[in-house]
Amino acid sequence: MIASKTARILIAATALAGLAACGNTSTPGTSAPAASTAASGGGGAAAGGTIAIITVDPSNPYWKAEVDTAKAAAEALGYKTTTGAHKNKPDQQESLIETAINSKVAGIILDPAGAKESISAVQKAVDAKIPVVLINAEINKTGLAKAQIVSNNAQGATVGAEEWTKAMNYKGEFVELFGDPSDNNAQVRSDGYKAVIAQYPDLKQVGKEIANWDRQQGQDKMEALLSAHPTITGVIAGNDEMALGAINALKAAGKLANVKVLGFDGNQDAVNAVTAGDMVATVLQPIVAGTKKAVTQLDGVIKSGKTGVADEKQALDCVLINKANASKFNNFVPQ
Repeated sequence: MIASKTARILIAATALAGLAACGNTSTPGTSAPAASTAASGGGGAAAGGTIAIITVDPSNPYWKAEVDTAKAAAEALGYKTTTGAHKNKPDQQESLIETAINSKVAGIILDPAGAKESISAVQKAVDAKIPVVLINAEINKTGLAKAQIVSNNAQGATVGAEEWTKAMNYKGEFVELFGDPSDNNAQVRSDGYKAVIAQYPDLKQVGKEIANWDRQQGQDKMEALLSAHPTITGVIAGNDEMALGAINALKAAGKLANVKVLGFDGNQDAVNAVTAGDMVATVLQPIVAGTKKAVTQLDGVIKSGKTGVADEKQALDCVLINKANASKFNNFVPQ
């Protein structure tokens, strides 16, 4: 991707992300479902009722922003809300979906626990005539969810890798921390990184570990990678939490000054690490803007049977955050 094209993408993405604002704090885990005042099959039910918000793990800042934003946006439209976290466990997701169905919620906002694994859960809700809108991750089937709203992970990985390869001076040995294999986003980001890195033969990947989007796992896996490959000068990570874990391990080993780390998500800890020079860059996913779109479209389905947009699958461009612009971002929102 040439520089001028990348610049145009980033300008457009920043404008999109700037439309959003964070919501209020939510409680992790499953809350007691509130009684719905309007059952919905997605065909013009009255306004009101309850929207179930089911995410992955609000202890991660990215998913916390997702659930906080969904809760605030839904309540602003007059809905009650319940929240639940499945921790990327399909059986726990099934249980949360069943609770929502039994509570006769008006609709469901879902960050799915796996592209393949979540199809049956969404199907259960659809069979119960409860509309579902997916946020952040897709399922491997169309025609069930009313909308699937995700970040443009390939584009985000491209702009992140371009910044990182430049910081690496296009040479050196590096390792990769990979996210949850059941999440399509993990492979898309990895492939996006590799498409850019492959242009530079002096950049050589010497190790890869799965760290499941988790900071502690990122730290533990980085320690193992450092032991096996003590001369590395670069780390590419599928998300910020894994990258921050890698930074902890590199600091403890006294090697961070010589290693360039790339993250992905744009959470505030990562932005702060970019500002401090501990991380080369992160890539902002417009999760606040995307979640507000998800709630708006679910509201449209509940009230009129339509999302108001043409396509079920919708991708929002990401924004590169580096030291030059890090001060302009706060909790996933451009300032």
